[in-house]
Amino acid sequence: MRIPLQSATHAWWFAAGRLLGTIVAGLIVGALLGSIWGGLAIALAVHLTWQLVVLFRVEWWVRHRSFAVPPEIGGVWGEIISQIVRLHRRKRFHKQRFVQLVRQLQSSTAALPNGVVILNPQREIVWFNRMAGRLLDLRRAGDLGLRIENLLREPEFNRYLRLQDYANPVVIRRASRDDCYLALQIVPYGDGQQLLLVEDVSRQMRLEAVRRDFVANASHELRSPLTVISGYLETLSQDPALDRDLAGPVAEMRRQAERMTAIIHDLLELSRLEQTGEPVGGEPVDVAALLALLRKDVLARPVHPREVRERIDSDAALIGIESEIHSAFSNLVDNAAKYTPVEGSIEMRWWVDEDGGHFSVTDTGIGIPSEHIPRLTERFYRVDPGRSRATGGSGLGLAIVKHVLQRHGAELEVRSATAKGSTFTCHFPPQRVHVARAATAV
Repeated sequence: MRIPLQSATHAWWFAAGRLLGTIVAGLIVGALLGSIWGGLAIALAVHLTWQLVVLFRVEWWVRHRSFAVPPEIGGVWGEIISQIVRLHRRKRFHKQRFVQLVRQLQSSTAALPNGVVILNPQREIVWFNRMAGRLLDLRRAGDLGLRIENLLREPEFNRYLRLQDYANPVVIRRASRDDCYLALQIVPYGDGQQLLLVEDVSRQMRLEAVRRDFVANASHELRSPLTVISGYLETLSQDPALDRDLAGPVAEMRRQAERMTAIIHDLLELSRLEQTGEPVGGEPVDVAALLALLRKDVLARPVHPREVRERIDSDAALIGIESEIHSAFSNLVDNAAKYTPVEGSIEMRWWVDEDGGHFSVTDTGIGIPSEHIPRLTERFYRVDPGRSRATGGSGLGLAIVKHVLQRHGAELEVRSATAKGSTFTCHFPPQRVHVARAATAV
């Protein structure tokens, strides 16, 4: 805070007047004693002594101002004391305001339904709210300063930290609690600091489990009636006595029954994959032979693209469950065949590099708008519902692909543009690639 100009000027005039009075008094005393310089020296010594006394009082008050009363001193020293008092009051006001804001912040974070943990650049715990302590079993005194991965030893969370892909949260199951699932997400901020958000998703996981069980049970119950209906419709369509007017409706009923059977088959396959989501081992799968079989299946379709190519850049095999790998690759190729015109082309490619094994399906079809790509692997999600139904799509194929790849530690990459075709690529880790070694002659 600045000293008012008028008050400061008055203080300096007062100090100058006091010094001038001291000099005049010294000259008078010196004239009386017969030594002007001696009297002047005595007067200045007295003035200096007084200034030192005032300085001592000010210094003592500054050191003990929390309980001492400010000394009553005029002039410049009085203005300095007033300035210190004003600064002290302002500092105390800001301190009280800061403490109040901190208390409000602590109260608000304590009331949050989700946990919040502040981590430093070394991922050491700096602070956490009450909910984070309850969900993660953190102790205020003992866990501050410890690395978060030393307290949360869940493999999924450690993999999440290692990959540093914080776009989506990771869901872990707490071994210390029954049916407790937590969604953890890292939010980087500041100079290397991180915010760990913790949410209890146990209820959502239980609802998801109920939904999976319902879908699986309903699919099992519907499969038998649909098999009977399809059998009778097939028999009826082959009856020569069938009225011609009924031939069309019967054929349409057969087509819809087959479509429902395919949907139920996909639902059962998806339910099986979701219930056994743990990583799998498997045996070496001959990818070249699998692609040759998929090519024959595409060419056997009544309507198919004019050109279907295979490109095998490596004779390495893929370690996995052959039926699941076939299902995932078949769904990708089937989608490409459905949405590629007759004059278009499809290319299936398999290659291996230092990053692992890669399988891609490239088509010259209608393409996919960019806003739909993030949701393609959701069950029953369709870019164009009308066209998907016309081509017999169930909206489950890419969901099956996603779960198969997750079980094999792989990822799906989608690149597409409207009217320019699409490329779906499966990236498998190096440990999934099996390179056959040539036999050495003895």
